[in-house]
Amino acid sequence: MPIEQRLTNIPGNPVANRYSDAVVASGRVAYISGQIGLDADGNLVGPGDLRAQTEQSLRNMANILNELGATWSDVIKYTWFVLDVSQAAIIRDVRDSFLGDAPKPASSLVQVGGLVSPDLLIEVEAVVALP
Repeated sequence: MPIEQRLTNIPGNPVANRYSDAVVASGRVAYISGQIGLDADGNLVGPGDLRAQTEQSLRNMANILNELGATWSDVIKYTWFVLDVSQAAIIRDVRDSFLGDAPKPASSLVQVGGLVSPDLLIEVEAVVALP
């Protein structure tokens, strides 16, 4: 599957220094890197607050979708990495507020022992079928 485009430094998102925010393969599929609760200035949003970090992660993802010319309806798979899977209801609630009436994509929820920073509670990545 040939790589056609690598998107980096999406407006409104924290700077991606050592990775691409998204990679487009074969012109039809985009892989969005894990999004975390950092704002455009690289500041953590909602220390200790899973809801706030999930919302910021999805705002960052929305910026990438916009850059790709895609919408929430084009997301075909999420993978969520969380420190505490018992709080899945919070994640679902925030996800549903962003998705609205968009079809629910395939999804995996994985509890992990830690993320790239000890203050992070969640990371979410996605696969997108481009319009």
